[in-house]
Amino acid sequence: MTESTCDQWQEEYATKVIAADNAVKVISSGDTIYIHSNAAAPEVLINAMVRRSQDLKDVKILHLLTLSKAEYINKEFSNSFKVKALFIGPNIREAVNEGRAEYIPVFLSEIPKIFESGIVPIDVCLIQLSPPDAHGYCSYGTSVDCTIAARKNARIVIAEVNKQMPRTLGRSFVHISRVDYIVETDRPLPELISAAPTEVEIAIGANVATLVDDEATLQLGIGAIPNAILHSLKDKRNLGIHSEMFSDGIIDLIEQGIITNNAKTLLPGKVAVSFILGTKRLYDFVDNNPLIEFQTSDFINDPFVISQNFKMTAINSALQVDVTGQVAADSIGSYLYSGVGGQVDFIRGAARAKQGKAIIAMPSTAKNHSVSRITASLLPDSGVVTSRADVHYVVTEYGIAQLYGRTLKERMKSLISIAHPDFRSQLKKDCCLIPWLN
Repeated sequence: MTESTCDQWQEEYATKVIAADNAVKVISSGDTIYIHSNAAAPEVLINAMVRRSQDLKDVKILHLLTLSKAEYINKEFSNSFKVKALFIGPNIREAVNEGRAEYIPVFLSEIPKIFESGIVPIDVCLIQLSPPDAHGYCSYGTSVDCTIAARKNARIVIAEVNKQMPRTLGRSFVHISRVDYIVETDRPLPELISAAPTEVEIAIGANVATLVDDEATLQLGIGAIPNAILHSLKDKRNLGIHSEMFSDGIIDLIEQGIITNNAKTLLPGKVAVSFILGTKRLYDFVDNNPLIEFQTSDFINDPFVISQNFKMTAINSALQVDVTGQVAADSIGSYLYSGVGGQVDFIRGAARAKQGKAIIAMPSTAKNHSVSRITASLLPDSGVVTSRADVHYVVTEYGIAQLYGRTLKERMKSLISIAHPDFRSQLKKDCCLIPWLN
């Protein structure tokens, strides 16, 4: 395909518009399908593909987190579709743990490489785009991440062009000549609304905030803890954002002049991001907003890129941390929960940045306070996402454990001190059974 001139693209666009049910007829049995991630999952195309299930066999579906219903994961479609998840979201978690879907552990920074190298080939790419501008360029909208690499390396590209998809700026554009079929829609994007933070989460946020310096560049995720952290940063100055994603929480800090991005070493003056998840307020905020720079995950998440930011401060979460600092983040024992994602990318990038900080923040307990997240050893079969050598700080509602440069015994004492008080005595007893911790 070659890009059309400005005078030609409208005509070419019109020839590519097709009904969803007709567009997905290009999918054949045995194909591998990539689905655009997060709020950009093209639900109209997904539903049309599922309606073709009786005609299809052994179609492999690749995606990261999506907010789609993911009906293709239902048991009745097991002969038609098989998911290979690059990140495990709530919509496919049960299927993965039942063996009806598979999980590919991979750093988010390296997912584009496995597409480009052909290690993971793609036949058909299903994406969702904003309407074209005056020159025939559509935006990838809320999720750039790994989708550009998927689109470039797919044999066929089908785009849902949604009037309500925001036009985001940066490396976020594709000309309509690079798309094979277009399905026009006009529907609101799915929203992810975070619950109000609890007292525990507020305390975690306050503790993390003490580690955030003025003029730091931040990476945070989504959810109650990141929101609580952001709420605790109101006395900071000249903060910046370089993060694989963000949610609504940063808008208030931008409007209050706390996040200015002026002190950033890399992309100064810009909020650098790969994808966003949140509410319509967020989607409206990023629409055509030159403050927000969308880039691909092999750039945003590259540890060598991240490390260029002065005072880079990476804040990530964990499911469990042992007393030596090993972090389980994608599984709870043998139960697969999420994915490797970008945690290691940012932890390592921040650790190598000048005055950088690598932080793991989590509640001290789980399951209604019945289980300690800090343990003498990780549950059997747990995957270690972040090694004990990578983490600088672990934060709970009970304080901060500084691990960097500390011995295993020193780490143990520090981590037990921020565990829930109900579990500290048992943790000490459990550690007595490990010879090198005595």
